Amino acid sequence: SLRIFRMCWRTFCASRSKSMVMGELTRGSSRPSSPSLQERAVKAGWLKKQRSIMKNWQLRWFVLRTDQLYFYKDEEETKPQGCIPLHGCQVNELTANPDEPGRHLFEIVPGGTGEKDRSALSHEAFLLMANSQNDMEDWVKAIRRVIWAPFGGGIFGQHLEDTVQYERKFGPRLAPLLVEQCVDFIREQGLKEEGLFRMPGQANLVKELQDAFDCGDKPLFDSNTDVHTVASLLKLYLRELPEPTLHPLLWTWPHPLQKHWKTSSA
Repeated sequence: SLRIFRMCWRTFCASRSKSMVMGELTRGSSRPSSPSLQERAVKAGWLKKQRSIMKNWQLRWFVLRTDQLYFYKDEEETKPQGCIPLHGCQVNELTANPDEPGRHLFEIVPGGTGEKDRSALSHEAFLLMANSQNDMEDWVKAIRRVIWAPFGGGIFGQHLEDTVQYERKFGPRLAPLLVEQCVDFIREQGLKEEGLFRMPGQANLVKELQDAFDCGDKPLFDSNTDVHTVASLLKLYLRELPEPTLHPLLWTWPHPLQKHWKTSSA
């Protein structure tokens, strides 16, 4: 009986060790298949991922695609070690711990339906660490854009045409709602404001408004809203557009119309 017990114990230990090494990366699911070559990579780079059981950190090459975040052992691998389904998830920046400098953490929290259901969240989150604060913020914005773009969110860093095309489902529109909302508010409240577009707004409020728009919400400005905050939000949106708002010909100097302008003003 002792021999049988030892055999069973060795089998149990071996199976548990294998499940810890192979299974935890996909939280109990089988190893995912390679993504299609036609599936465009939205973002790629190195991140550290905390293992769910051992709680240690593993450096992995992450590739963000349409609605999945794949991770590989290195850049040359074609078969992913695992993936994080993003449909219905939330992504949150985590407050830095002053006792642990250099740990730029964010989490992906599995959700419910994907329709802004923020109450039915799982307690089990994927914890990731970036190399820097800027890198972490870039990842959060890219993942948030993938999650919320189908619901009208993720507009910061999104192509202007894509944003307008989605918002036209709800009525005629020449510019994104955020732009119209900011411009209308500035016209009503800020044309006599000194230092408009030069003085910065409240950084924490700008971040809150950005996060709200990126999550598909449409926050309204009221009389208590600081006009410099709204102007900073508009500048941030325009600055993060992937394409310039002005045609490249307008960048060249002297401009082809410079001669005409000088003649007209003479």
